[in-house]
Amino acid sequence: MKQVVFAGCGFLGDAAAGLFFKAGWKVLGLCASEESAGRLAGRPYPVMAVDISQPFSAPSEWLRPRLVIHCASSGKGGPEAYRAVYRDGLSHLLAAFQPERVFFTGSTSVYSQADGGWVTEASPAVPDRETGRILLEAEEIALVAGGVVARLAGIYGPGRSVLLRKFLDGTALLEAGGHRWINQIHRDDAAAALLHLADSVNATGIYNVCDNTPATQAQVYEWIAGFCHREVPPSGPADMNRKRGWTSKRVDNAKLRSTGWQPEYPSYLAALPSLESLSA
Repeated sequence: MKQVVFAGCGFLGDAAAGLFFKAGWKVLGLCASEESAGRLAGRPYPVMAVDISQPFSAPSEWLRPRLVIHCASSGKGGPEAYRAVYRDGLSHLLAAFQPERVFFTGSTSVYSQADGGWVTEASPAVPDRETGRILLEAEEIALVAGGVVARLAGIYGPGRSVLLRKFLDGTALLEAGGHRWINQIHRDDAAAALLHLADSVNATGIYNVCDNTPATQAQVYEWIAGFCHREVPPSGPADMNRKRGWTSKRVDNAKLRSTGWQPEYPSYLAALPSLESLSA
Protein backbone atom coordinates (compact mmCIF):
# COMPACT_ATOMS: atom_id res chain seq x y z
CA MET A 1 0.00 0.00 0.00
CA LYS A 2 1.23 3.50 -0.85
CA GLN A 3 2.23 5.44 2.26
CA VAL A 4 1.97 9.21 2.63
CA VAL A 5 3.00 11.37 5.59
CA PHE A 6 1.30 14.73 6.06
CA ALA A 7 3.35 17.20 8.09
CA GLY A 8 0.65 19.60 9.15
CA CYS A 9 -3.00 18.60 9.49
CA GLY A 10 -4.59 22.02 9.52
CA PHE A 11 -7.15 23.49 7.15
CA LEU A 12 -5.55 22.07 4.00
CA GLY A 13 -3.61 19.13 5.42
CA ASP A 14 -6.61 17.60 7.17
CA ALA A 15 -8.73 17.77 4.01
CA ALA A 16 -5.94 16.40 1.82
CA ALA A 17 -5.13 13.57 4.23
CA GLY A 18 -8.77 12.49 4.17
CA LEU A 19 -8.78 12.59 0.38
CA PHE A 20 -5.64 10.45 0.14
CA PHE A 21 -7.09 7.97 2.65
CA LYS A 22 -10.28 7.61 0.60
CA ALA A 23 -8.13 7.03 -2.48
CA GLY A 24 -6.48 4.02 -0.81
CA TRP A 25 -3.30 5.53 0.56
CA LYS A 26 -2.00 4.61 4.01
CA VAL A 27 -1.84 7.95 5.81
CA LEU A 28 0.13 9.27 8.79
CA GLY A 29 -0.59 12.76 10.07
CA LEU A 30 1.86 14.90 12.02
CA CYS A 31 0.76 17.81 14.23
CA ALA A 32 2.83 20.31 16.17
CA SER A 33 1.23 19.58 19.55
CA GLU A 34 -0.52 16.88 21.52
CA GLU A 35 -3.54 19.17 21.72
CA SER A 36 -3.81 19.37 17.93
CA ALA A 37 -3.31 15.63 17.59
CA GLY A 38 -6.05 15.08 20.17
CA ARG A 39 -8.53 17.11 18.13
CA LEU A 40 -7.92 14.74 15.21
CA ALA A 41 -8.21 11.55 17.27
CA GLY A 42 -11.32 10.48 15.37
CA ARG A 43 -9.64 10.40 11.98
CA PRO A 44 -9.38 6.99 10.25
CA TYR A 45 -5.59 7.28 10.21
CA PRO A 46 -3.02 7.81 12.99
CA VAL A 47 -1.98 11.30 13.99
CA MET A 48 1.22 11.99 15.97
CA ALA A 49 2.51 15.09 17.73
CA VAL A 50 5.94 15.95 16.27
CA ASP A 51 7.92 19.18 16.42
CA ILE A 52 9.40 19.21 12.93
CA SER A 53 11.43 22.32 13.73
CA GLN A 54 13.77 19.99 15.64
CA PRO A 55 15.46 16.76 14.47
CA PHE A 56 13.37 13.69 15.24
CA SER A 57 13.16 9.98 14.43
CA ALA A 58 10.38 8.53 12.32
CA PRO A 59 8.49 5.40 13.42
CA SER A 60 10.29 2.38 11.93
CA GLU A 61 7.18 1.26 10.05
CA TRP A 62 7.06 4.62 8.28
CA LEU A 63 10.63 4.76 7.01
CA ARG A 64 10.95 5.40 3.27
CA PRO A 65 7.29 6.09 2.51
CA ARG A 66 6.16 6.78 -1.03
CA LEU A 67 5.54 10.44 -0.24
CA VAL A 68 5.98 13.13 2.42
CA ILE A 69 3.89 16.29 2.04
CA HIS A 70 4.93 19.38 3.98
CA CYS A 71 1.85 21.52 4.52
CA ALA A 72 2.55 22.75 8.04
CA SER A 73 1.89 26.37 8.88
CA SER A 74 3.97 28.91 10.74
CA GLY A 75 0.80 30.46 12.12
CA LYS A 76 1.26 34.18 12.47
CA GLY A 77 4.99 33.90 13.05
CA GLY A 78 7.66 35.97 11.37
CA PRO A 79 11.00 35.04 9.76
CA GLU A 80 12.20 32.97 12.72
CA ALA A 81 9.08 30.82 12.65
CA TYR A 82 9.32 30.51 8.87
CA ARG A 83 12.86 29.18 9.09
CA ALA A 84 11.93 26.71 11.82
CA VAL A 85 8.74 25.36 10.24
CA TYR A 86 9.40 25.63 6.50
CA ARG A 87 13.12 25.45 5.78
CA ASP A 88 14.36 23.47 8.80
CA GLY A 89 11.14 21.51 9.13
CA LEU A 90 11.38 20.22 5.58
CA SER A 91 15.02 19.23 6.08
CA HIS A 92 14.14 17.34 9.26
CA LEU A 93 11.28 15.53 7.53
CA LEU A 94 13.55 14.36 4.72
CA ALA A 95 16.21 13.18 7.17
CA ALA A 96 13.73 11.33 9.38
CA PHE A 97 11.52 9.63 6.78
CA GLN A 98 13.83 9.36 3.73
CA PRO A 99 10.79 9.36 1.41
CA GLU A 100 10.75 8.38 -2.26
CA ARG A 101 9.12 11.72 -3.09
CA VAL A 102 8.51 14.99 -1.29
CA PHE A 103 5.96 17.77 -1.83
CA PHE A 104 6.30 21.25 -0.38
CA THR A 105 3.27 23.54 -0.31
CA GLY A 106 4.61 27.02 -0.84
CA SER A 107 2.90 30.25 -1.82
CA THR A 108 2.32 32.38 -4.91
CA SER A 109 3.39 35.30 -2.69
CA VAL A 110 6.95 34.59 -3.81
CA TYR A 111 6.01 36.36 -7.05
CA SER A 112 6.49 40.02 -6.17
CA GLN A 113 5.16 41.42 -9.46
CA ALA A 114 2.89 44.42 -8.99
CA ASP A 115 2.04 45.42 -12.55
CA GLY A 116 -1.07 43.27 -12.93
CA GLY A 117 0.52 41.02 -15.54
CA TRP A 118 0.40 37.24 -15.80
CA VAL A 119 3.00 35.12 -14.02
CA THR A 120 3.90 31.51 -14.70
CA GLU A 121 6.24 29.07 -13.00
CA ALA A 122 8.99 30.47 -15.24
CA SER A 123 8.45 34.05 -14.07
CA PRO A 124 10.99 35.59 -11.68
CA ALA A 125 10.29 34.90 -8.02
CA VAL A 126 12.02 37.68 -6.12
CA PRO A 127 9.98 38.34 -2.98
CA ASP A 128 10.59 41.62 -1.18
CA ARG A 129 9.92 40.14 2.27
CA GLU A 130 12.29 37.92 4.23
CA THR A 131 9.47 35.44 4.80
CA GLY A 132 9.11 34.98 1.05
CA ARG A 133 12.83 34.44 0.63
CA ILE A 134 12.72 31.72 3.30
CA LEU A 135 9.91 30.00 1.39
CA LEU A 136 12.21 29.95 -1.64
CA GLU A 137 14.93 28.32 0.47
CA ALA A 138 12.48 25.59 1.46
CA GLU A 139 11.40 25.20 -2.16
CA GLU A 140 15.00 24.64 -3.18
CA ILE A 141 15.37 21.84 -0.62
CA ALA A 142 12.35 20.08 -2.15
CA LEU A 143 13.51 20.65 -5.73
CA VAL A 144 17.04 19.39 -5.05
CA ALA A 145 15.43 16.21 -3.69
CA GLY A 146 13.56 15.82 -6.99
CA GLY A 147 10.28 16.83 -5.42
CA VAL A 148 7.28 18.98 -6.23
CA VAL A 149 6.60 22.52 -5.08
CA ALA A 150 2.94 23.51 -5.06
CA ARG A 151 2.75 27.30 -4.97
CA LEU A 152 -0.68 27.90 -3.45
CA ALA A 153 -2.74 31.01 -3.99
CA GLY A 154 -4.84 32.33 -1.11
CA ILE A 155 -6.72 29.37 0.37
CA TYR A 156 -10.36 29.63 1.34
CA GLY A 157 -13.11 27.10 1.89
CA PRO A 158 -15.88 25.97 4.24
CA GLY A 159 -16.06 28.40 7.13
CA ARG A 160 -12.94 30.24 6.08
CA SER A 161 -12.54 33.19 3.72
CA VAL A 162 -10.62 36.28 4.72
CA LEU A 163 -12.32 38.43 2.10
CA LEU A 164 -15.83 37.29 3.03
CA ARG A 165 -15.11 37.67 6.75
CA LYS A 166 -13.89 41.23 6.30
CA PHE A 167 -16.93 42.03 4.17
CA LEU A 168 -19.30 40.68 6.81
CA ASP A 169 -17.62 42.31 9.81
CA GLY A 170 -17.44 45.69 8.08
CA THR A 171 -13.66 45.99 7.87
CA ALA A 172 -13.41 45.45 4.10
CA LEU A 173 -12.04 48.30 2.00
CA LEU A 174 -11.41 48.79 -1.68
CA GLU A 175 -7.73 49.51 -1.23
CA ALA A 176 -6.50 52.24 -3.55
CA GLY A 177 -9.59 51.73 -5.68
CA GLY A 178 -9.60 47.94 -5.46
CA HIS A 179 -7.51 47.48 -8.61
CA ARG A 180 -5.07 44.98 -7.07
CA TRP A 181 -5.32 41.49 -8.58
CA ILE A 182 -6.14 38.64 -6.19
CA ASN A 183 -5.48 34.93 -6.77
CA GLN A 184 -7.30 32.25 -4.79
CA ILE A 185 -7.85 28.50 -4.56
CA HIS A 186 -10.60 26.57 -2.81
CA ARG A 187 -9.22 24.24 -0.16
CA ASP A 188 -10.83 21.17 -1.73
CA ASP A 189 -9.34 22.01 -5.13
CA ALA A 190 -5.90 22.43 -3.54
CA ALA A 191 -6.25 19.04 -1.82
CA ALA A 192 -7.34 17.44 -5.09
CA ALA A 193 -4.34 18.98 -6.83
CA LEU A 194 -1.97 17.36 -4.32
CA LEU A 195 -3.58 13.94 -4.86
CA HIS A 196 -3.48 14.43 -8.62
CA LEU A 197 0.22 15.30 -8.57
CA ALA A 198 0.92 12.36 -6.24
CA ASP A 199 -0.68 10.03 -8.76
CA SER A 200 1.34 11.63 -11.58
CA VAL A 201 4.66 9.83 -11.25
CA ASN A 202 6.33 12.18 -13.72
CA ALA A 203 5.32 15.34 -11.88
CA THR A 204 8.34 17.31 -10.72
CA GLY A 205 9.22 20.94 -10.30
CA ILE A 206 6.98 23.88 -9.52
CA TYR A 207 3.22 24.12 -10.06
CA ASN A 208 1.02 27.13 -9.48
CA VAL A 209 -2.11 25.96 -7.64
CA CYS A 210 -4.83 28.54 -8.15
CA ASP A 211 -8.24 28.75 -9.76
CA ASN A 212 -8.82 29.77 -13.38
CA THR A 213 -10.04 33.29 -12.67
CA PRO A 214 -7.83 35.92 -11.08
CA ALA A 215 -9.97 38.90 -10.08
CA THR A 216 -9.38 42.39 -8.80
CA GLN A 217 -10.24 43.17 -5.23
CA ALA A 218 -13.12 45.30 -6.50
CA GLN A 219 -14.49 42.42 -8.57
CA VAL A 220 -14.36 40.01 -5.63
CA TYR A 221 -16.18 42.42 -3.34
CA GLU A 222 -18.76 43.11 -6.06
CA TRP A 223 -19.39 39.35 -6.26
CA ILE A 224 -19.74 39.09 -2.48
CA ALA A 225 -21.97 42.18 -2.30
CA GLY A 226 -24.26 40.77 -4.96
CA PHE A 227 -24.42 37.39 -3.23
CA CYS A 228 -25.13 38.93 0.18
CA HIS A 229 -27.43 41.67 -1.20
CA ARG A 230 -25.37 44.40 0.40
CA GLU A 231 -23.44 47.46 -0.67
CA VAL A 232 -19.89 47.28 -1.98
CA PRO A 233 -17.32 48.27 0.68
CA PRO A 234 -16.00 51.84 0.73
CA SER A 235 -12.67 52.90 -0.69
CA GLY A 236 -9.63 53.24 1.53
CA PRO A 237 -5.82 53.39 1.54
CA ALA A 238 -3.67 50.48 0.44
CA ASP A 239 -2.16 48.33 3.17
CA MET A 240 1.50 48.40 2.18
CA ASN A 241 2.56 46.47 5.31
CA ARG A 242 1.03 43.17 4.29
CA LYS A 243 2.99 40.27 5.81
CA ARG A 244 4.03 38.85 2.43
CA GLY A 245 4.21 42.15 0.62
CA TRP A 246 2.00 44.18 -1.68
CA THR A 247 1.62 42.51 -5.05
CA SER A 248 -0.75 42.67 -7.98
CA LYS A 249 -0.41 39.88 -10.50
CA ARG A 250 -2.47 37.24 -12.27
CA VAL A 251 -1.19 33.74 -11.57
CA ASP A 252 -1.38 31.26 -14.46
CA ASN A 253 -2.31 27.65 -13.63
CA ALA A 254 -1.92 26.32 -17.19
CA LYS A 255 0.97 24.01 -16.27
CA LEU A 256 -1.10 22.22 -13.63
CA ARG A 257 -4.16 22.06 -15.89
CA SER A 258 -2.01 20.53 -18.64
CA THR A 259 -1.54 17.48 -16.40
CA GLY A 260 -5.30 16.85 -16.38
CA TRP A 261 -6.30 18.67 -13.18
CA GLN A 262 -9.27 21.01 -13.26
CA PRO A 263 -10.67 22.94 -10.30
CA GLU A 264 -14.20 22.20 -9.17
CA TYR A 265 -14.48 25.91 -8.38
CA PRO A 266 -12.95 27.77 -11.36
CA SER A 267 -13.57 31.12 -9.67
CA TYR A 268 -14.32 32.57 -6.27
CA LEU A 269 -17.74 33.54 -7.62
CA ALA A 270 -18.50 29.89 -8.39
CA ALA A 271 -17.61 28.91 -4.82
CA LEU A 272 -19.62 31.56 -3.00
CA PRO A 273 -22.73 29.38 -2.50
CA SER A 274 -20.54 26.78 -0.79
CA LEU A 275 -19.40 29.44 1.68
CA GLU A 276 -22.95 30.40 2.62
CA SER A 277 -22.57 29.01 6.14
CA LEU A 278 -20.00 31.74 6.80
CA SER A 279 -22.49 34.42 5.80
CA ALA A 280 -25.35 33.08 7.94
